[in-house]
Amino acid sequence: MTRFGYTLMTEQSGPRELVRYAVAAERAGFDFLVSSDHYSPWLEEQGHAPHAWTMLGAVAQATERIPFMTYVTCPTMRYHPAVVAQQAATLQILAEGRFTLGLGSGESLNEHVVGAGWPGLDERQDRLEEAIGLIRELFSGKTVSRHGHWYRVDAAKLWDLPREPVPLAVAVSGARSVRRFAELADEMITTDPDAELVRAWHSARSGAPTTRVTGQLPISWDTDRDKAIARAHEQFRWFSGGWDVNSNLPTPAAFAAATQFVRPQDVADSLACGPDLDAIVAAVRPYQDAGFTDLALVQIGDEQQDRFLAEAVGPLLAKLRAADGVNV
Repeated sequence: MTRFGYTLMTEQSGPRELVRYAVAAERAGFDFLVSSDHYSPWLEEQGHAPHAWTMLGAVAQATERIPFMTYVTCPTMRYHPAVVAQQAATLQILAEGRFTLGLGSGESLNEHVVGAGWPGLDERQDRLEEAIGLIRELFSGKTVSRHGHWYRVDAAKLWDLPREPVPLAVAVSGARSVRRFAELADEMITTDPDAELVRAWHSARSGAPTTRVTGQLPISWDTDRDKAIARAHEQFRWFSGGWDVNSNLPTPAAFAAATQFVRPQDVADSLACGPDLDAIVAAVRPYQDAGFTDLALVQIGDEQQDRFLAEAVGPLLAKLRAADGVNV
């Protein structure tokens, strides 16, 4: 059975609202939470970018049972991997074992801000591989000194380690990244419902147990379909660029320029917009068919989050689980 999650979209809501939505999502019956980790919104219209790790510490205390993960943190530019390891260990203690560390090679939008430039894909993946090794070593509790190709660590030790190990999920986008990271991670994250990619991931793990595969699906629920489309176009037209583009544009202004010719109808054609819950169920099916175990929904825009969580989630989850049960 597929697990269904709720996305804490830091680009479109403030930190206090995000914590409140996390509590409401748990009460509404979602199976897990994911949180973006951004320094900037994709578009100025979204208007937010609070610090994800601070917010998630509050989520850990405000919620009771629901698991959650970063979706995703880049441990190579804006954060040193030793700092990410410390943050993750502390958050796992606060969450009492409910946290998964989701990692990726990052986007220029968030990482260029520290003034270190934005490297090409090969270097980004080299950095990520080295960072994962360092994080794993620190999770062991050892004192670590290392002079690596990208990162230096001098007598670093995590003094507060959780009883429950921190699972590590890695975002991949193609066969090359699957081959590189499948054996370094516990779980897979990817954006497209690509069954071949999922099969390649499991195959590349050399007989290790089948792992969770997590994806994400944006929707724009509203009782008024026209308003749903308008909101999705205003705040989520950036999504049309694809990750090859999205990972390299540096600012919200660049995303605005790149998407200036995207029409509302283009967005409506690619996302489920409006009150029709069956349309959302249909949009979920390709991920289930591709072998995803977990799928996090993104309700686009801050203004309808309360109504979505209070009115739509119960019936929607019932439909999603019923449809998934028929397919089992």
